[in-house]
Amino acid sequence: MALLKSNKVLSCLGNITPSLGVLSARNSSWWGGVQMGPPDPILGVSEAFKRDTNPKKMNLGVGAYRDDQGKPFVLSCVRKAEALIAAKQLDKEYLPIGGLGDFSKACAQLALGADNEVLKSGRNITVQTISGTGSLRIGANFLSRFHGGPRDVYLPKPSWGNHTPIFRDAGMQLKAYRYYDPSTCGFDFSGALEDISKIPEQSVILLHACAHNPTGVDPRPEQWKEISDIVKKRNLLVFFDMAYQGFASGDIDRDAWAVRYFIEQGHNILLSQSFAKNMGLYGERVGGFTVVCKDNEEAKRVESQLKILIRPIYSNPPMNGARIATTILNTPDLRALWLEEVHGMANRIIKMREQLSAGLKKHGSSHNWQHVIDQIGMFCFTGLKPEQVERLTKEFSVYMTKDGRISMAGVSSGNVGYLAEAIHAVSK
Repeated sequence: MALLKSNKVLSCLGNITPSLGVLSARNSSWWGGVQMGPPDPILGVSEAFKRDTNPKKMNLGVGAYRDDQGKPFVLSCVRKAEALIAAKQLDKEYLPIGGLGDFSKACAQLALGADNEVLKSGRNITVQTISGTGSLRIGANFLSRFHGGPRDVYLPKPSWGNHTPIFRDAGMQLKAYRYYDPSTCGFDFSGALEDISKIPEQSVILLHACAHNPTGVDPRPEQWKEISDIVKKRNLLVFFDMAYQGFASGDIDRDAWAVRYFIEQGHNILLSQSFAKNMGLYGERVGGFTVVCKDNEEAKRVESQLKILIRPIYSNPPMNGARIATTILNTPDLRALWLEEVHGMANRIIKMREQLSAGLKKHGSSHNWQHVIDQIGMFCFTGLKPEQVERLTKEFSVYMTKDGRISMAGVSSGNVGYLAEAIHAVSK
């Protein structure tokens, strides 16, 4: 009997032993070697802004449009498109892998022009993507898998901060060409031409179609022509990022000029588009990716491989934003209203640039602030040094990234005078 009890105790202890092992495993970590990543520079600015109690505080870091009262702005054409869509009581079935067909067609027509030879000959393939970021990543993955030349992508220096991780994480090698001249706060045209002329043949070069992010510095048409010539001589593959069509100048054709000119000159480009800024569809994540091919047969083969790339990443894109954009682009009165509204947004930004420059002159600034007016789009590279930016934050509660880039969308008729006063105080 005693032996039986002893065996029962041992049996119970035997059952406990694995549990102790499980507890031990739970107390250990699979992720002990994971290091804390650096904070996002833009989000860090926003967090610091939220903690500030100064009633005059300004957040000039976030790249999202605001109206003249500093409020998020939903275009009336978007509201009307949403109402039309809701009235149809459409289903919520999956879209095809390449997205909404009508959207892809309208997206390509907006970028290239409805009468473009590329569209008429069917030698392009356009797929719907998860905004501009998703478009760039699909393009980067496509390059990584199928581009037969060097795995190098040449970015303007500086470029949008997300360009580097997008291409790097897709397996491409990042290089740079000169673009911005700090001494003039303008385009380093000669430096860009010199660097581009030395890029190895068949490499990929990324160009901002308009409203260069983060500098707001764009080449003039005659400069674009020279860039096109050198790119053609070097046999480079052009990847255009067009996130601001219509939002830069207020004119959709003017903002797409470089893209269309390069195609006219025989460049078979890659193109990323976003409808976040120009339609205010930030959270809807609406974008497109286009490959211009040699002929229709090549376009079909490229399309098949793009679908194979997309399928294991997100299977298919979201439909609501694509329906909104398509309804606006394909409904004449809504399209006309959109063109009016996007022109109004662009003009408000241009007006704030002019008032900021005038305000600095009014305060007696001895610096030349012409670059504030000459730059275009949402962002302005002020030329302020990091220590001046720090003073702006500490003394005036004006928040921006350390490189002196400001989002002009955060400037309004109610605070532009205060901003001019603050910038003058730290730069005089």
